[in-house]
Amino acid sequence: MTVRFTKHHGLGNDFLVLLDPAGDAALTPAQVVRLCDRRRGIGADGVLRATRPAVEAAGEPVAAMELFNADGSRAEMSGNGIRCLAQALLRAGWATPPEVVIATDAGVRTVSLRRAVDPVTDVLAVDMGTPRLGDEAPEWTGGPLRRAAWADLGNPHLVIEADAEARVEGEPAGRPAFTDADLVMLGEKVNASVPNGANVHVMVAGADAGSLTMRPYERGVGPTAACGTGACAAAAVAHRWGLVGDRVEVRMPGGTAEVVLGPTVQLVGPATFVAVVETEPAAWR
Repeated sequence: MTVRFTKHHGLGNDFLVLLDPAGDAALTPAQVVRLCDRRRGIGADGVLRATRPAVEAAGEPVAAMELFNADGSRAEMSGNGIRCLAQALLRAGWATPPEVVIATDAGVRTVSLRRAVDPVTDVLAVDMGTPRLGDEAPEWTGGPLRRAAWADLGNPHLVIEADAEARVEGEPAGRPAFTDADLVMLGEKVNASVPNGANVHVMVAGADAGSLTMRPYERGVGPTAACGTGACAAAAVAHRWGLVGDRVEVRMPGGTAEVVLGPTVQLVGPATFVAVVETEPAAWR
């Protein structure tokens, strides 16, 4: 017996996808950890499992999404992950374009296929719902970190604005830099202090009102190449601070996503199919 996964990534934020129409292939946290191990397993930032909804009807979800972080913990939502899952559902014929409606732990989300870039990459837009902007969080500021605030996109985020000089290591203009090691230390500290943890993003606004640069730390994973919900949270918080307009290019280590702010938030970005992986359960159970 083999189990079939597909692997996808959204701007380098990578996921294993398990399509489970029969609903009999539940995963345990320990199995997820083994699958996501980049040296002893297949390797990924997380695992997505899709099952059939209890009721199937036009306009209703075609799948229910379970999202697991690399450490085996459950997460409510992933903007990159849901694009990857939608791509997997479309490629498998489980869904038909242009819209894929998916039930998540954060609510029902609609993913729209915009265009195919090449045989393995699609650009998709996700209606991410309405962000809930929380309190300012001055306790997480200091040094190059100027201000911070909480936001919720179905999952929790701490968005921190850094001095422009903090984007690189070293000490330009005599100011202390904020390094990748600092990001890990901060992310771990926040997650040790906040019940159930939170995603942490350090961002710098661009020279105009149309862009920002962000470095994401995801709970249960660590630093990632990109974070879709984090991009939306950063754009929404930066908009409240008057740093950006309604349409924002969010630049992350893995690439750029577009966030459109309105009554709901639209996240636009690629999903790329990587491989089909067939594995013996004995290798990861």
